[in-house]
Amino acid sequence: MFDANDVEVIPLGEACGAEIRGVDLKKDLSDAVIAKIQQAWNEHLVLCVRGQDLTQEDQLRFAARFGPLGARKQAPQPLRDRAEGVWQLDPKILLVSNIKVDGIPVGAFGDGDMWFHIDSGYSERPYKYTFLYGVELPNEGGNTLFSNMYKAYDALPEDLKRKLAGRKALHIHEYKRSEKVDLSTDISAVPHWFHPVFITHPYTHKKVLFVDRLMTARLEGFSNEESDEILARLYEIGESREFIYEHKWQHGDLIMWDNLALIHARTDFPRDQRRLMRRCTVDGTPVHENLEQV
Repeated sequence: MFDANDVEVIPLGEACGAEIRGVDLKKDLSDAVIAKIQQAWNEHLVLCVRGQDLTQEDQLRFAARFGPLGARKQAPQPLRDRAEGVWQLDPKILLVSNIKVDGIPVGAFGDGDMWFHIDSGYSERPYKYTFLYGVELPNEGGNTLFSNMYKAYDALPEDLKRKLAGRKALHIHEYKRSEKVDLSTDISAVPHWFHPVFITHPYTHKKVLFVDRLMTARLEGFSNEESDEILARLYEIGESREFIYEHKWQHGDLIMWDNLALIHARTDFPRDQRRLMRRCTVDGTPVHENLEQV
């Protein structure tokens, strides 16, 4: 069994990110090793474990050491073809892939770039953690960008913090990759939820800017025009290059990130190259601006 003293934590960038060395995720890990990984996670927000040869069962077993596994969100029937795939047989696994079999997608969200977003931010209980494993990778592109939303909150002007204190934002998802939902239509059948613009992270107790370009559609209590202007400003700050770690995938990478403290995005890649990523999650809880609201 691996010892916690064997675990190395190598920072990957100033904004966030660290590589974990000295572990084989196919093996049983001691509580002390898991605690050291958790400590590094709280500090660096996104962790990379390279050179792993993981089955689906290996990935789920490791992820479960950090909390109850989350279920893949089911899209409403009219949107089902955007999120389902013929290889997605386990309810706790989402396959992100552009691969098709007989013209039918094996997974979801396969081609092109993808705007910054929070996994399941449109639900009452956004996922706590996300784990993504690279099964097949293109020769170029398909990088994952992570932006530190603790730093984004700290960078907001004080007048904007005061203006948005206590406000909520509509998070909504139509299962697209780089396109806003049209709010002029009936959205009752589209998954959505209102969350505070600022949350207190339930585990670190730090303040987070909790909005993203893909799924945050409108601010409550403002005109449409003012809402759009403020959100554009928040996106600009949240996507500042100084807050971003860009991960260039290698075969055998497992990436794990704090879904409440980060937003993430994907860069484009050649459409004629296969990409297959296997995702699982740990369930979260409702988020609040202040923990006294819990």
